[in-house]
Amino acid sequence: MKSSRETWIDYARGIAIILVVYRHAFEGIKDAGVNVQKYLAIEHANMMVFSFRMPLFFIVSGVFVMGSFKKRGLKEYIIAKSRSILYPYFVWGIFQITIQILLSKYINSKLTFYSYLDLLYMPRAIDQFWYLYALFNVSVLYVLMYYKFRLKAGYNILIGGVLFFISVMAYQAKINLGFLGDVFHYYLFFAIGDFLSSTIRNKSNTKYFESWKLLLVLLFPFLVSQYIFLNRNLPYANIKYVYVEYYQPVSFITIALIGCLFVIILSFNLQRAKLIPWLHVLGRHSLYIYVSHIMVLAVVRIFMMKVLGISFVPILFPTVVIVGLLVPVLLYKLACKLNMRWIFTLEENNKKVHHANAGA
Repeated sequence: MKSSRETWIDYARGIAIILVVYRHAFEGIKDAGVNVQKYLAIEHANMMVFSFRMPLFFIVSGVFVMGSFKKRGLKEYIIAKSRSILYPYFVWGIFQITIQILLSKYINSKLTFYSYLDLLYMPRAIDQFWYLYALFNVSVLYVLMYYKFRLKAGYNILIGGVLFFISVMAYQAKINLGFLGDVFHYYLFFAIGDFLSSTIRNKSNTKYFESWKLLLVLLFPFLVSQYIFLNRNLPYANIKYVYVEYYQPVSFITIALIGCLFVIILSFNLQRAKLIPWLHVLGRHSLYIYVSHIMVLAVVRIFMMKVLGISFVPILFPTVVIVGLLVPVLLYKLACKLNMRWIFTLEENNKKVHHANAGA
């Protein structure tokens, strides 16, 4: 087993990537015309975890930003992020757009050749890929702020707060900021991750984070905050679960941080008990799952519905989720075996997988 500092982060990413695939699998089934009205619990769960899953990715990445930057220096840091984040963003983004254009008659997405340009300035139009572009830009901007102005995490949190509310006001005013909207929206959470880094990575504090008593203490506020998020969003389901996020931003930040803290402490407890090793594996491969799972979900869904005639949600949904998580991992391992790891990343082969995922 890896060192404790490396293990909990893989658990956290494993949880986060499951929540991502869960959402995209459900939305794909729903958009395909399957009646999900009898299974509102699935949708409600999807709505609740929407409150913290993406902030969690940025916080976890922020925890390791300064360690990586100080180890590499500015130039090497940017090169490393380009290899591990920006490269798969463009490779898999172009690949997915091409497949969606060619198979437009059979899938939900309706992209055009102009969609390739969206990768540069409007990544939200390309399904899940906006996250990688946002993470790269936030990571580079963050280290540039430190390199040029020596801004510590506390000042970056203040800047992130201002940027967050700018993104909120732009959304309310129906102003599309393009890729900058995501940079503004998540810079705050990345900065919070950096702020917490010295505490979380201090090995003398591990025993506190691995305490099941702390996990139990956090369980109640976690459940209450998720319930509040769900019930405040339900009347506004037509805007895809984002009412609290963009019209009650202070509540959203609070709920998101409670959710992230709970998952981090849960991850430390899983680390201590060495439970659910497959979750740890998913976390180590989260980047590779992220870039390829949408296509896998679409193929599995279409095969089950069109070929096998299965549209029964209790069978269709979990099957799509499980296959959507496992196949990308197998594809990555196959790529490594065939000496084609470059399909997923330009990181050197002798680096550990979790380092390749350091920004994912």
